[in-house]
Order: sequence, then structure tokens, then C-alpha cells
Amino acid sequence: MKQPTIDIITLGCSKNLVDSERLMGMLSSIGYRCFHDPEQLKSDIAVVNTCGFIGDAKEESIQMILQLAQRKVDPQPGGYPLKKLYVMGCLSERYLHELETEIPEVDRWFGKFNYGDLVEELNIQHSAFCILHSAFPAPPRVLTTPRHYAYVKISEGCNRMCSYCAIPLITGRHTSRGMQEILDEVRWLSQQGVKEINVIAQDLSSYGLDLNHQHQLPQLIDRMAEIEGIEWIRLHYAYPTDFPEDLLDVMARHANVCKYLDIALQHCTDHMLSLMRRHITREEQDQLIAHIRERVPGISIRTTLLVGHPGETEEDFEQLKKWVLQMRFDRMGAFAYSDEEGTYANLHYQDDVPSEVKQQRVDTIMAIQQSISAELMQAKVGTTQRMIIDTEDNDYFIGRTEYDSPEVDCNVLIAKNTLTQPLQIGQFYDVRIQRAEEFDLFGTIWNLDYHG
Repeated sequence: MKQPTIDIITLGCSKNLVDSERLMGMLSSIGYRCFHDPEQLKSDIAVVNTCGFIGDAKEESIQMILQLAQRKVDPQPGGYPLKKLYVMGCLSERYLHELETEIPEVDRWFGKFNYGDLVEELNIQHSAFCILHSAFPAPPRVLTTPRHYAYVKISEGCNRMCSYCAIPLITGRHTSRGMQEILDEVRWLSQQGVKEINVIAQDLSSYGLDLNHQHQLPQLIDRMAEIEGIEWIRLHYAYPTDFPEDLLDVMARHANVCKYLDIALQHCTDHMLSLMRRHITREEQDQLIAHIRERVPGISIRTTLLVGHPGETEEDFEQLKKWVLQMRFDRMGAFAYSDEEGTYANLHYQDDVPSEVKQQRVDTIMAIQQSISAELMQAKVGTTQRMIIDTEDNDYFIGRTEYDSPEVDCNVLIAKNTLTQPLQIGQFYDVRIQRAEEFDLFGTIWNLDYHG
């Protein structure tokens, strides 16, 4: 009997990607061959793992579903006719009943947490083949990233209830995974050849509070750093309020805990922090950033800002511009407010900043950050950095330093014509930085004996 195949399409954040990888692990254990490339669909069954965070993400998810639904009735020449279409993830978790009515071409809708039911349904459909494979143990997940790095999700949900954010409405309250379960997964990943762990959650700062009313993130990272084979551990999406400062000692103590922290700050004026329900003042926020930089010298801080939130005045925005210049974040993203139904802002505020003003503010803030990034990158010229090679193209080997997260931060490019032998994907090298642009570094290999 022919092996059944299935396409998994992941939209949204790395937390969604982990869910897709877990689903693929479950499907592979019952005999399915899984593909994860939305540009080259190869199967007559497809699963879309959707994002429902903001308007643009929801629109992208809807368009992908409609595109695949069209393939069911009118496949493109040379393409695979689609027999079954399933949808899971954040969008369907939040709008399940509306979507079932509006897009009947979808065979079945699943939420964010019940995709195991999809595995059961497919197991029944291909029972003759799957019975032959059901004795094989399920891998925790099938990696879709390059083999040397992976994302590890340590919790779901969020209790913060910021005014603009729909995440708690989708994922529910913050729920930590057990520490031993996480450490076992990291050990398994290390055995698969993974060297870099990107720790992710909607709110890293709250890890463990629901387990024993104590911050457990410092202990988790401390123990994770002791796992053999793990060269880099990077932390994403900390929350500034009630930040577990013992984590800073762990970061300073372990060489394999990257001097990198993704901490979303969103704004700087007390007026806006109050409207956003961030439960922190500007003074407290600034003191925290200063403390982080003091206790972990050389740390790269990435943050996210939100502009155009209801009530944001021109004075608020002017203060934000000055603050960004003052703080000089290593990495930064800015987003325009999206009025999401059911959020506190949607229910209690008027969306009073015009869309064109929102976009102007995004463009202005990012232009300021671009100039800051150019200066910070230029300061690295002449230094030697440890980097990992992620990929290659016709002219360059492309990698990152410990100060850069995959896909969202800066790259280091090594010209192939400067090398006497090719570099190896997933290996570490020392690179001398020769030139810098706003968001990329160019260098030469300082020592061709790779590390790790």
C-alpha cells in the first residue's frame, strides 16, 4: 500500500511552528510522510496552522485557506488535486463557528489545542497502512528548522491582559510545562544534533508561577545550560513587569546562555503604559533595562514597540522617539495598533488614531532604529565574533552571532571567494568583521578549524 502523505502549512510565530512540528511527529508515527513547504505542495491532504493575532495575520490565514479550498475544485495544471483540507491554530480557536459557516470547503476545523483529534481522524482513514506503523514510538516532533537549531516552547497562554492583545482570548491563562518534560525534550533535541535552543513563550517571565507560585525560569535555564551538546540558549518574549531578575545571574554565569534577551516594552510614557495596562511605569521600565545591562555586560536587547494605540497623542509619540534614541536598543520592531474585537481596548477605547498616522509613526520609529542599528553594527567592524553557519547561497555562507535570533535579526555573510575550503552548515567559526551595513555584517573566517 502506498505511504500516505500530507502537507503542513504554518503561518504566524515560532510558537505555531512548534505545534506543527509536534503534529508532524504524531503523524509520522502512524506512517504519514509530512511535507512543510507552502511553496511546493506535494499531497492531496493539507493542514493550515493559522495565526489570529492581528488583522494582517488573520487576513494571511484566510487567504491561504481560500487558496487551498480553490484547489479542491479547480487544481492548477500539473498540480495535485486536493482531497482533504483541515485547519487548526489560533484563528480557528477563536472564530471556529463563524469559519465553519463561511468556508464550508474545509473538511474539519480544529483549535489550537485539539489537533491530536486530527491524527486520530487520519489514522482511521488510512487504517490499513497505519496499523503497520502504530508500534513505532512517536518522536516528540519533526524539525522543520535547519538541523542545528530548534525552538522550545515552555508555556502556553498569558495572564497579563494587556489592553490591545487578543492572545489570552485565544490561548487562555498562562500554563507552564513541567520542567522535567522540557529538559527531556532539550536532551532529545541535542541527540538529534541540535546545538542552539531558542526558548519561547508568550510570557517567559511568568514561567513556573502556576506550578508552585515561584519564578522557575532561572532554575530551568540553569539546568538547561548543563545539557551536553547545547552550545547556545536564547530567550524570547520576556515581560518587564515582575521580571525574574535571578535569571540575569544565570545568563552571566553560563557561556552557552546567549547574551540576548527579547523583552517587549511596547511604549515609554506613563500615559500610554497605563492605557495599555502594562502595570509598569517608565521609571521602573528604564531601571530594569539599566539593571539588565549592568548585570549582563554586552547583552543584546531586542524589543517591540506598539504605536497608534487609542489615546496616543503627538506628545506621547515625540517622547517615544526621544526614548528610542536614548535607549539604543540593539534590535527593535515596531507595529501599528490593530483593533481586535473582544480586547480591553476594543471594548473600552475609541480607535482614534487614523491608519495613515499609525503607519507614519511606524515608519518614523523604524527609521530612527535603522540609524541606531547602523552605528551599533559599524562598531563591530574590526572585532572577532563567534558565529554559526545557517545556510549558503551562490556567493556567501550566511550565519549569525549569539546576539542574533534566527530569521528576525542580523546576519553575518562570508564571501565564498575568500575561502580556501567550504564552511559547514551548523558549525561554529570565528569571524573577523570587515564591513557593516544597517542590518548585516560581512567578514572573513579567522580560524578555519570549526568549533563544535
